[in-house]
Amino acid sequence: MLTPALYVLCALCAGPQPAVPSPAQYAWHEQERLMFVCIDPATWQGREYDNHSTPLSDINPEILDADQWCRAAKLWGAKQILFVAKHTGGFCWWRTDTTGYGIKDTPWRGGGGDVLAELAEACRRHGLNLGIYVYPGDDTWGAPMGSGGRTGDPAKQEAYNAVYRQQLTEVLTRYGSMTEVWFDGSCVIDVADILAEHAKDAVIFQGPQATIRWPGTESGKLPYPAWNSLKSADLKSGGATAVHGDPDGDAWAPLEADTTLYDHFWFWAAKNEAHRKSLAELMDIYYKSAGRGGVLLLNSTPNTDGLIPEGDLKLYEAFGKEIERRFANPLAEAADRTGMTVELELPQPALVNHAVIMEDYRQGERIRGYVVEGLVNGEWARLCDGSSVGRKKIDVFRPVLVEKARLRVIVAPAEPIIRHFAVYYVDGVFGGSLTSGRETTASAFHSNPYAADRATDNDPDTRWGTPDGTTACWLEVDLGASVRFGRMTAAELADCVQAFSLEYRDDSDSPWKAAHTGTTLGENYQADFTPVTARHVRLNITEASGPPTIWEFNLHAADALWEECASWDGTAQPDAPLTLAVDLSRHIPRPGQYEVRLQRADGAVPEVARVELLYEGSTATPGLLSDLGGGAFNVNRTAQVTKETRSVLVLDLTPGCGRGAVLVRPRL
Repeated sequence: MLTPALYVLCALCAGPQPAVPSPAQYAWHEQERLMFVCIDPATWQGREYDNHSTPLSDINPEILDADQWCRAAKLWGAKQILFVAKHTGGFCWWRTDTTGYGIKDTPWRGGGGDVLAELAEACRRHGLNLGIYVYPGDDTWGAPMGSGGRTGDPAKQEAYNAVYRQQLTEVLTRYGSMTEVWFDGSCVIDVADILAEHAKDAVIFQGPQATIRWPGTESGKLPYPAWNSLKSADLKSGGATAVHGDPDGDAWAPLEADTTLYDHFWFWAAKNEAHRKSLAELMDIYYKSAGRGGVLLLNSTPNTDGLIPEGDLKLYEAFGKEIERRFANPLAEAADRTGMTVELELPQPALVNHAVIMEDYRQGERIRGYVVEGLVNGEWARLCDGSSVGRKKIDVFRPVLVEKARLRVIVAPAEPIIRHFAVYYVDGVFGGSLTSGRETTASAFHSNPYAADRATDNDPDTRWGTPDGTTACWLEVDLGASVRFGRMTAAELADCVQAFSLEYRDDSDSPWKAAHTGTTLGENYQADFTPVTARHVRLNITEASGPPTIWEFNLHAADALWEECASWDGTAQPDAPLTLAVDLSRHIPRPGQYEVRLQRADGAVPEVARVELLYEGSTATPGLLSDLGGGAFNVNRTAQVTKETRSVLVLDLTPGCGRGAVLVRPRL
């Protein structure tokens, strides 16, 4: 008789065989951590894209040091540098005769310099791989940001196609092997033959030849589950993202999670250094990129001297050391196992709060569901569970004292191949709520066993208790960094609280603002509210019938909420079509994926005869707009967002469209 687990395995074996990576995809994926290098005339302008206001004579990063860039990458374990050799403005950092707007036209190195050549040589010295970013558009040719290389003047297209093909050929043939080629925002110029001849061992980011995917945001974080496979039709669109992931897909394209070091700036400016992310933020990004089976691409921003700032170097070093501290010494581990269960023997009972699972994804993603359990007092107890694993899955949970640990795969289309399974105890790291393990203070507490931090220790058996006679008090938590949250949960020992407010602020000099107010809490309080972003939060209890005692006080990230961005009324002329031009610019503050939904007042789905997405007044590259059905559309904004950029959705509604509203929300 089959066990339930074996039944699931056998039942799925008849299904389609999983997609698998090519050797180039596997080699790229194994790097796990990559470093972007973004420098551009925009760096001299303190902008995010080049407006051609900087004289070429001023672009002279005299002490540029490509070896320093490589050392920076190695500080945090990056195995590859991805260099922006040409951005939207068209400035080329290698010596090329295709333009008069490049490094050869500046005084750098006496007019004889080639940054790409120096970087390629430095990467070879430091044992790093090199990838290349050559923006398909070019402002000097009237092919603007987001165009994919399409010129505004059709008469220029053929000539620009030849120029871009020559530029791509140069960077792929003069500087050694490239492991990655980036077409930011896709590419409408046919370069398939060039890639086949000169980049056969490289992965391709976006465009019709794409072999890896953008997640859909620049947060550096993957949604979960994050599947490496998808339908080949979606991949060939050139704009496939994480939302297209399908464990039964017939194509393989892993996810590359790109993000800035300065939030949210890709290029250096002195003022941008104040926006440097914290170590805690970088670790959260690592857990949700590499720790969800993807590859982390973290930016670096050389300044106008050509050097990565010292503060950035210190953060990179701390980041690398913290990854090493957490994951260098497992309590127990197993490698190269097959089957539905892997059990770990611990030398002695120990606290655990992390599990890391890796499967041999060269045979595809076979794990579709799993649970990690610990043996506690002779009985198996759930520690965490999940679905996708792929290259690596990091799970974090509240500390539990276990005698053994085991991984049970509960859904798989073929026998799982467990490359590595390990458990850890990482001091100072908590799972779950945004408040877990954070610095917590209170207006008062009863005694040491009931101190303020007992309400944020992720332990349901400890509590914050107030002194006898207390009828008003507060509990304050420093979240460590500004984060967005929109859900509060709390558990109270006795029903004493009669009125409270959840308050927030970003620094101690700012006044408290109320995000949510309520009356009673009770033993299982939960409330969703309009999301806010802050570092400091306070549960301010203003009225209580007795001394409040709180078991747990938790905050959680907000689900994306719909916002109304436009409305229509076709009832005055019901027999006439209606055209809507919906300006989404205010609702798209940064690159990412956004869902736009048409909602009729009567609940019916309006019929859309035609839809067009315009970026900066030009039709968006194919693949950046997709129909989700039911009057909903996915808008993929890959290009950088500035005050000048515009995102407009044009919709032709058929007669009888009634009246309704257009709603938008972030999709990832």
